[in-house]
Amino acid sequence: MAKAHTNDSSDVRDNILAVGQRIMSGKGFSAVGLNEILTEAKVPKGSFYHYFASKDAFGEALLSSYFDDYLAEIDAVMAQPGLTMAQRLLQYFDMWRANQSFLDCQGKCLAVKLAAEVADLSEAMRAVLNQGTSAIIARLATALEQGVDEGSLTIGDSPRQVAESLYQLWLGASVMVKIVRGTAPFDSAMAVTRQMLHLPH
Repeated sequence: MAKAHTNDSSDVRDNILAVGQRIMSGKGFSAVGLNEILTEAKVPKGSFYHYFASKDAFGEALLSSYFDDYLAEIDAVMAQPGLTMAQRLLQYFDMWRANQSFLDCQGKCLAVKLAAEVADLSEAMRAVLNQGTSAIIARLATALEQGVDEGSLTIGDSPRQVAESLYQLWLGASVMVKIVRGTAPFDSAMAVTRQMLHLPH
């Protein structure tokens, strides 16, 4: 019986996080009140404070959960059989493009949406963002190194430097996509990515 209660408890927490991720991906962190999340999640305020000490603590958990899922997606893309590492990397950036819709990202663009906002608001959330983005860059660096080793791509700098440049390129493109309300910045980012990896256009 205790185990069933634990599962129910975990489900409630996961539901609050999922609803919060979806809403905050659209509106940002500061613009969303707890009542909006709790009403949507159909959870009383007392239950929220059972799982999270504060809105900032909720933000930390939200970002941690987001990065856990995101890193698992990267790992799945980079482990696909039958593809070169160059093909996997291009597929990853295609996935990035698909997930970072400027109209409705359904919670998949949380880091892009919150990065600039919460980095100044909360040191704890900034630390989670830093840890998560560093883990993404590390995975990209590993993939680049493997791509060089297998001969499917070539790069002009160290895998780490190129991984950082690529991440920053796509992060900037994601912001520009929201500003211009069109996908041209992603087209440019993909063209530059192919140049950096010495891949045909």
